[in-house]
Amino acid sequence: MKRNIISYISVAAVCCTASVACSDFLTEELQTDYSSKTFYTSAANAERAVNGIYNNIMFTSDQNMLWVFGDVASDDSEKGGSAGDKSDIDYINNFSAMADNGILGDYWTYLYEGVARANNAIAYIPGIQMDEELKSRLIGEAKFLRALNYFHIVNIWGAVPLRTEPNAADNGNLALSDVETVYAKIESDLSDVIASTVPISYSGEDAGRVTQGAAYALRAKVHLFRQNWGACLSDIESLEALHQYELAESYQELFVPGAEDNKEVIFAARHLSGQNPGLGNILNVYFAPSVETGYYFNAPTQSFVDCFNEQTEEGETDPRLDISIGRPGQPWVNGDTFDASWSPTGYLVKKYEQPLSEVPVGTKSDGYLPYIYLRYADVLLMKAEALANRNTGTDLEDACDALDLVRGRAGLAPTTAGTQEEVLAAVRLERRRELGFESHRFFDLMRWGREIAVEALGPDIASVWTGDRFYFPIPQSELDSNKGIEQ
Repeated sequence: MKRNIISYISVAAVCCTASVACSDFLTEELQTDYSSKTFYTSAANAERAVNGIYNNIMFTSDQNMLWVFGDVASDDSEKGGSAGDKSDIDYINNFSAMADNGILGDYWTYLYEGVARANNAIAYIPGIQMDEELKSRLIGEAKFLRALNYFHIVNIWGAVPLRTEPNAADNGNLALSDVETVYAKIESDLSDVIASTVPISYSGEDAGRVTQGAAYALRAKVHLFRQNWGACLSDIESLEALHQYELAESYQELFVPGAEDNKEVIFAARHLSGQNPGLGNILNVYFAPSVETGYYFNAPTQSFVDCFNEQTEEGETDPRLDISIGRPGQPWVNGDTFDASWSPTGYLVKKYEQPLSEVPVGTKSDGYLPYIYLRYADVLLMKAEALANRNTGTDLEDACDALDLVRGRAGLAPTTAGTQEEVLAAVRLERRRELGFESHRFFDLMRWGREIAVEALGPDIASVWTGDRFYFPIPQSELDSNKGIEQ
């Protein structure tokens, strides 16, 4: 068995588990034999606490519903699954979800539990007598993970309670902070990570922890979302100066066992099968066909298939299409020919699926493929987009160079885009093809603005769009428990 951070997460998760209700877990002590005062007394427990935050970004349970918002809410997929199964997803898909939507409430609680775990670590680790370099590193890791959770929170809900302290004196009654304030805190946390002793790489049992490159990549994404083009490019330049990342030789390498150690991967949730508590990737059953006891959720759309409208220079289909999804007439992961009847749209997501020879039907929810949050191809496309938006000097040519690195890996010819709008349109298309079903698409559509979002998502989003973008309603459970929110 590979020994790295995931070998230790299950123990940490038990130590750091919070109670179910959002208002409760933000104010209570740790729910084990320890209190916060007695737990944070050693370097070993500090590391366990931080490992417990990593547990909360993994896809080990159905509570991590990032794919619902990143994929299903976009034009890339539909809910899929049987008609009555997780029907609340349908309301998210058509932007009619109300505050009492179960998926909204569950994912809010899940993300804020990650925030709460990070807040505890950030508050209590400084008081431990331990090696100062390790202390700085662990606090840096916790701040990165808090920033990652808040990045998802602010992009789904907009103005939200900005909780940064454990056991809050306000008993969870906290007013909403506006989007810019939340982004500013995310950026501040990531700056602290970069200033900490978090290293540029790890080996051995620490593989998979937060690195300097991960902090630069996420901060670059924050700048991109805030349209701070120069700051985005500066962070990408700093990341590239680390000389740690490059594109994988083939796209397929990113979606096989061991992909978490690929030179393209900047930060990923690492999964491990056969553990108790479980650390396996549950998406392996959630996206699988019913013939494999799967639930066939997150069903790709015809629109996604149609966006692969270019052949390679050898006259073949862009290989990313059949690596990303199963479609009629093509091999499924087991080698069987894909059957359109397996999905209500005729397609299924393939990126997180393992053949039955690796994960049998009886343990289908215990896959061990990673979930990649940040990879270098994403960074290259961010670079191309920021350059094209800045558009000074040779920026358009440089943007095309970055874009062509991603296209070239897929076997496509160099882009023919020339004007600023052509380059930006080419980048938008390439992000969809390259990053499909990695939970980027909906958030990209929102930040690109109303015209592009309505073109992709239709009248459902047009009818609810207000201001700069659409946000989902804050869950009723939070409205009921948090008296600091004005209603």
